[in-house]
Amino acid sequence: MVRSMTQQTPPTLLCLGFGYTARAVAAPLLGAGWRIIGTTRDSAETQPVEGVDLLTWPGDDISFDGVTHILVSIAPSEQGDPVLGAMAARIATLPRLEWVGYLSTTAVYGDHGGGWVDETTPLSPSSPRGEWRARAETEWQSIADLPLHIFRLAGIYGPGRGPFAKLMSGRARRIVKPGQVFSRIHVDDIAQVLLASVARPNPGAVYNVCDDEPAPPQDVLGYAAELLGLPVPAEVPFEEAGMSPMARSFYGENKRVRNDRIKAELGVRLLYPDYRSGLKAVLAAEDMERFVPPADPPGV
Repeated sequence: MVRSMTQQTPPTLLCLGFGYTARAVAAPLLGAGWRIIGTTRDSAETQPVEGVDLLTWPGDDISFDGVTHILVSIAPSEQGDPVLGAMAARIATLPRLEWVGYLSTTAVYGDHGGGWVDETTPLSPSSPRGEWRARAETEWQSIADLPLHIFRLAGIYGPGRGPFAKLMSGRARRIVKPGQVFSRIHVDDIAQVLLASVARPNPGAVYNVCDDEPAPPQDVLGYAAELLGLPVPAEVPFEEAGMSPMARSFYGENKRVRNDRIKAELGVRLLYPDYRSGLKAVLAAEDMERFVPPADPPGV
């Protein structure tokens, strides 16, 4: 269970990048009485969340007064990690800091030809974004005495980020590259992993965050079509797909990611251990109109 507030000192979470994942984490913490601060590229253009103090960054001055927990989801670039560049010295000296969560990516492992990787696998990124993340991980780890926890996320999906809208528009394609699989994770399961870590901090820990079943992308899309009662889109060979360089780069990495550590160390039981259970939940949430997709602020 996450720690509830006291009358004098409620725990405070600073979300550097109040994006899709941070919003999922914030909801239960708000219910437990936490103070939540989030940053976006433009707070005036971002869908507000009741109880969350939204700031524009870069732009607004960020006060770290009372901050006990920090979640970092702003992506690095070729120029480096913007959070570290601007805030590392201040973060390193925070007197009440109990937990820092850095959202990384399984791209740091690179390509393993469909083989399995875990948190002990040496990092060998094969894409620029993987290299930037691996470098950022190292830089965060270099801050002495920081209560850092690194979460390497697989492909994120959930309400508002499922395949259903594309299928209903007729734009979906089942691109097939023989032997290719991807690991993925429902946003609600990311949230429960992060909250379990907050409740059971282990500074220095690294966790893979993914479901139990790496799967070919064409299988996932085909199942989503079946859930909608639509014809399964025809297969398109990878070589003929005419994909953008960014899209093609994802297919340059083929691996299966193990998630044993989140279960053994954090006691996590996945809500959606495979894409079938996850997609059913996404469709139910979207049909019930319980989710309004946020604007696209920085962060995962």
